[in-house]
Amino acid sequence: MKRLDIRKLALTAAVAAAMTAGTASAEQLRLSHNTGDSTTWHQGAERFAELVSEKTGGEHSVRVFPNAQLSGGDQMRQAEMVGRGSLDLLVTSAINVTPLVPEMAVFSLPYLYANYDQVDATTQGEPVELLEAILEDKGIMVLAWGENGFRELTNSVGPIRTPEDMQGLNVRVAGPMYVDVMNALGANPQQMQWTETMTALQQGVVDAQENPIGAVIIPQQVYEVQDYLTAWHYSYDPIFLGISKEKWDGYDADTQAAIREAAEEAMAYQVEITRESTAEGLDFLREQGMEIAELSEEEIAAFREATQPAFDEWAEQVGPEIVAAFQEAIDASGE
Repeated sequence: MKRLDIRKLALTAAVAAAMTAGTASAEQLRLSHNTGDSTTWHQGAERFAELVSEKTGGEHSVRVFPNAQLSGGDQMRQAEMVGRGSLDLLVTSAINVTPLVPEMAVFSLPYLYANYDQVDATTQGEPVELLEAILEDKGIMVLAWGENGFRELTNSVGPIRTPEDMQGLNVRVAGPMYVDVMNALGANPQQMQWTETMTALQQGVVDAQENPIGAVIIPQQVYEVQDYLTAWHYSYDPIFLGISKEKWDGYDADTQAAIREAAEEAMAYQVEITRESTAEGLDFLREQGMEIAELSEEEIAAFREATQPAFDEWAEQVGPEIVAAFQEAIDASGE
């Protein structure tokens, strides 16, 4: 064989080896979230995956697992798994982390917020840093905040316009605070994984559920098993994109900056599409045959009064300092 051919073969082998080594050294991170692959949660997670690959030059990639697959369908366990380093990343809602961090219930205190400006004053302002510090102590680094949204009530029994209409209603709820809120309204709350909820609604195990319109009710097609919706804006729920602190601390400053930037861009996109979907949502749900009850200020005031005991109880668990920081930011947002 000619010497030139030998050199070509050697060069080809070296290039192939380098490519193989590069592929082998590329890190794939696993991201778990609670909902199906049609939701804005999933769209935000997928956008994050694209951006991580782009911003790290392919050195890091992200594989997204919907429906809490990596925690056996248990959406509450995901945060615990990230905290101890057995799962790399998660997108989850604040209320799903309350068993691990009770302070996260502050976002969802009944009737804390009236509009998005008040929400943004907390999730994009200083108050949220108090919670990020607590989560970091639990082994979770928050990279960016997204949106689940204002939680609205759907049911298959009849229109709900007053607290009295809630008496005896079997309602699926996501977390312990909502159990207390529904008890205060005279309903029968049943805490249940989201992966089990649609079947429970179809089979009549529960009559009702409460979730945001744009992030869950429409993409998960809740309108196919529920006939009535009450737009009562009773509770807000953000989501966040978090990473294992153990994993995070192993990265250099440039990699951390690239991943955080990807997270912030992805969650900003997720908030945008969630709010767009929510704004168009009531008309869409009417077209699907749902009967919509949009409550007046007076009607909402009755629900606010009825849920005040649950607010006070959970405000105490969250802690006066955190609740005060949130309320001050909310008050300042209207100035």
